[in-house]
Amino acid sequence: MAIRPGSAGAQRLDDPSQSGLLMRLHIDAPLLVGLLLLCAFGLVVLFSATDQDAGAVERQLVRLTLAFGLMFAVAQVHPYQLRRWSLPLYALGVLMLVATLLIGDVGKGAQRWLDLGVLRFQPSEMLKLAVPMTVAWVLADRSLPPRLGRVLAATVLILIPVVLIAKQPDLGTAILVAAAGVTVLFIGGLSWRVILLVGAAAAALAPLLWYRLHDYQRQRVLTFLDPSSDPLGTGYHIIQSQIAIGSGGLHGKGWLLGTQSHLEFLPEHHTDFIFAVIGEEFGLTGILVLLALYVFIIYRGLSIAVDAPDTYGKVLAGGLSLVFFVYVFVNTGMVTGLLPVVGVPLPLISYGGTSMVTLMVGFGMLMAIQTHRK
Repeated sequence: MAIRPGSAGAQRLDDPSQSGLLMRLHIDAPLLVGLLLLCAFGLVVLFSATDQDAGAVERQLVRLTLAFGLMFAVAQVHPYQLRRWSLPLYALGVLMLVATLLIGDVGKGAQRWLDLGVLRFQPSEMLKLAVPMTVAWVLADRSLPPRLGRVLAATVLILIPVVLIAKQPDLGTAILVAAAGVTVLFIGGLSWRVILLVGAAAAALAPLLWYRLHDYQRQRVLTFLDPSSDPLGTGYHIIQSQIAIGSGGLHGKGWLLGTQSHLEFLPEHHTDFIFAVIGEEFGLTGILVLLALYVFIIYRGLSIAVDAPDTYGKVLAGGLSLVFFVYVFVNTGMVTGLLPVVGVPLPLISYGGTSMVTLMVGFGMLMAIQTHRK
């Protein structure tokens, strides 16, 4: 599925539809509107999910302000510079992952954080951006679809951070980093024959990978297959989430009137399982509104990819857009019981700032690709 140049890619900067203050500030108006609507909806839901904790909403608003500020800052960077920084950022990220495994902070049985004294952060978040940037760099200025040598080189670059992150262990982030790299390859025109071959190889290796998983990871898979096998233990999250979503019906119980979350039946209802709160309080109608906002943002990102003037911009923009889709798909699939629980937040809705900042920096790259056309 290669995104190929079209007549839209030659769009001029002096086109009236692309002129004005926003264009001079390197801001894509449709994408900005979609993000603002999504974040506003998220704050409304979060107020209910946190039991009307205004302080939590204010802290989330501060995080959003910082994230939007970073998005605007990244949007000012020319894609040529993004391309130059791809490999150095990747190398720095991998080095920090190695340092995390050696001297990183341990919390809740995982070694994921690097403490630099004045700053404590999770290096794996950097790789969510550095990996697609580097894979796009590998594919840039070369014919598409990529030849086998390029595919193998990109695969190695993807696997190195994925293995390091999985060792922390952080399976959810490892999956997202792998998806970030693979989607860029897919956008670059990776043939279906190669995709099917990799899928068959993964299926053949599944029994071996099973024994490499930690006990809690294997339990998550078993719970996914049969949540009722341990309804008060590992299956509790999924069962309560499904009850919450199902009880919402078509129009929901009403804002602030959810019982599963407010009576503490639903765990993690303001973070990973906030999608269940939306289903309970706003019903199917609210879920469809949320999904429509996600679809609009993804569509806009893919449109930017189609219009990009060069290969690097096309595959990077397409990859970042599909990575956002993977975030949405994994979280909603996890909350509804269609996928195992892997601890992936609902993009720009769940409480927290680390993932939000990473996503908004990615949207800044999309705006940079769209607005720097010379």
